Amino acid sequence: MRVVITGLGVCAPNGTSIPEFTDALKNGRSGLAHFPELERLNFSCQIGGMPTISEEKKRDYFTELQLRNFDSDGILYGVIAGIDALKDANIEVGEDEALFDLGIIMGAGTTSVAKFRESIYQIDEGKVRRLGSTSVPQTMASGVSAYLGGLTGAANMVTTNSSACATGTEAVLLGYERIKAGKATQMLCGSTSDGGPYIWGGFDAMKVTSYKHNDSPGKAAGPMSEQASGFIPGSGAGAVVLESLNSALKRGVKIYGEVLGGAVNSGGQRNGGSMTAPNSEAVQRCIKGAFKDAKVRGDAIDYINGHLTATVKDPVEIENWCTALGRKGSDFPYINSLKGMTGHCLAASGSIEIVSTILQLQGNFVFPNVNCDVIHPEIVALVSEKCVPRVAVETSLKTVAKSSFGFGDVNACVIFGEY
Repeated sequence: MRVVITGLGVCAPNGTSIPEFTDALKNGRSGLAHFPELERLNFSCQIGGMPTISEEKKRDYFTELQLRNFDSDGILYGVIAGIDALKDANIEVGEDEALFDLGIIMGAGTTSVAKFRESIYQIDEGKVRRLGSTSVPQTMASGVSAYLGGLTGAANMVTTNSSACATGTEAVLLGYERIKAGKATQMLCGSTSDGGPYIWGGFDAMKVTSYKHNDSPGKAAGPMSEQASGFIPGSGAGAVVLESLNSALKRGVKIYGEVLGGAVNSGGQRNGGSMTAPNSEAVQRCIKGAFKDAKVRGDAIDYINGHLTATVKDPVEIENWCTALGRKGSDFPYINSLKGMTGHCLAASGSIEIVSTILQLQGNFVFPNVNCDVIHPEIVALVSEKCVPRVAVETSLKTVAKSSFGFGDVNACVIFGEY
């Protein structure tokens, strides 16, 4: 059974709608900003990426009752991206009836640390009865998928996955496999991550974030840059509607592209792999496994949306792609990373980046690698500089790849094709 993409939704630091996000991609517009709160709390990295959501926009998705005691940016972002993707796919949510052919897999790393904090203080002060009815749904791991389930009437599988930075890409592959197996007709898939000091603090303590651009967030050295000194944390959500080709054709809706296949694996935290670093052999196996599942060869790939986080691991990732593809130099495909514009959106990174990948596939363009004026010399030794565009490129794209690598030495790679 063939599976296609019929809807897109995004809530990113540089765009909270598909038109705004697409314009940002083409123009290399950053959504990074300085946060005085991080400076007050003595963070080394005082900049990050967070979507800007007005009170009016919130009320386009939630009722006043639902917003009462609501304190979960992650759920907010996920609902915005998810509902927009369903609208884009012309899927009417069930007001009275459950939709048994529609499922949801919306991943998350953590859900509403701010709500956890509020609840803990109430409990410590002996005010447990003041927690109300909102603390559980806003803090449970599956909170985002549960909210979306209630808002849409989705009654197929409704769940949440969690695989660190590979979460969003894994969610799309799980949804693809469910439709391909004939267990669902439509799946809303993606991931979300809230942000701020309680989410970003651990990464700051690990010294994997950059401290060099606190006064100039829009100029923070991007992925693959010689000056890259660590990632900038981000937050947001991305979502796609996957659908069987037969259903999409029957409904007569727009088809953005096709999911050709993919793979998920782990490096076992062995042979160079660890909690925070990928095992290169496993990365290469994951990429090759995705090619095999999609029934494409490495020389068919026109473009790669990399994981590429602006750390010392960027050249290693390029080397792994060269080995897996069997391509290097000027024969290497175009490659870019969204993180120069949005920061590293953690559990949401894969889904937001998948939305950007589909937009490029459908629009036949490759967005620029922001703030990568001088490419890392180890990367230049592997691939031609033209493969790492610093300005937007208009080009025909037929087969593209998206990869994500997460804490815990987990990997995911998905292959998309034009329809």
